[in-house]
Amino acid sequence: MERLRSLLGPLVRPVTSVPLARHLIVALIAFVVAMAVIGSSSQYLQTRYAEMAYFAIAAGGLTLLTGLSGQLSLGHGALMAVGAYAATLVLERTGGETLADVFVALIVAIAVCAVVGVLVGVPAARLHGPYIAGATLTLAVAVPRLANQWEFLGGEQGLQVPVPRAADLPVWIQDLVWFFTAVEIDQYSFLAYLGWLLLAITFVALANLSRSRIGRRWRAVRDDDVSAELAGIHLGRARVVAFTVSAMAAGLAGGLMAMNVRLTAPGAFTITLSLTLLAAVVLGGLGSLTGALIGAGVLAFLPHFATDLGESVGLSATQAAEVTPVVYGLVLMLVILLAPAGIVGSLRTFLARSSLTSSLGQTKEKTT
Repeated sequence: MERLRSLLGPLVRPVTSVPLARHLIVALIAFVVAMAVIGSSSQYLQTRYAEMAYFAIAAGGLTLLTGLSGQLSLGHGALMAVGAYAATLVLERTGGETLADVFVALIVAIAVCAVVGVLVGVPAARLHGPYIAGATLTLAVAVPRLANQWEFLGGEQGLQVPVPRAADLPVWIQDLVWFFTAVEIDQYSFLAYLGWLLLAITFVALANLSRSRIGRRWRAVRDDDVSAELAGIHLGRARVVAFTVSAMAAGLAGGLMAMNVRLTAPGAFTITLSLTLLAAVVLGGLGSLTGALIGAGVLAFLPHFATDLGESVGLSATQAAEVTPVVYGLVLMLVILLAPAGIVGSLRTFLARSSLTSSLGQTKEKTT
């Protein structure tokens, strides 16, 4: 093993030392594994994996905004609503019968949310702490109500979302999926594959952005805005860019959510969604994309697990659904009490302490 490591080390080290190359390799491996898992899962699990993907995209943008730039947002559910309605309107116009229609709809959703991010981010950049949370909370309350009043958005009933059938997908995609999974693609697995592909691309972009000069500016503004301004960083510009990038991620997540749910209605984008996204980010670990992925997994699977558990002990479907928020709240409380830095943050702290203890022990043995 040591001989193999010594031979491969000089070849692998130049590639892995470049952040972009390292992130691309990890994303490619993760996507191939995800394809294998999705292809061997039932339609129910494929739906949950697709749900996890778009929640992770939204949580990734939120953890970049809150964890790196220090802006607390309670309006990401509203930004997802903007992206969902934008994508739905495009799919209605184009028919949503081809893969090109899907990508055009998602690009429009990202662009519209980028504009909304700038419009909201400019005034929010002048606010600090809880005032930013209050401003974005207003957005979370106002957007669903506006969508409920406008007839071209379907009102309270919402809009149906057309999605391409598996038979309408290009042959090369069907062959590629068969090559990796040995299973024919259908509408459920297609949405799961699409969600995880876009999740991998989004996380690579966010990871590289956080390690770039822009990401270092965000950290400087978060840690000490006075020192950052004295160092020549434009505080307002840095905050607006962070909010816009986060809004673009939320728009992409909203477009994917619309296609998975097949219905875009105001009731799906209440303040509860915004609070749940923030809870998922805190649960996984603030400022960590891995933590955002873990939090999204909890957000996607825990409610259904709690509902099944409630029904298994004799509760009705309605009673089990009412128990679900209680279970989610208990899990969140336990994580906050036992792992204050989130799952990923606490795990990193534990590993760092273990490594430090081990190194101190080895140093003590050498001195004795």
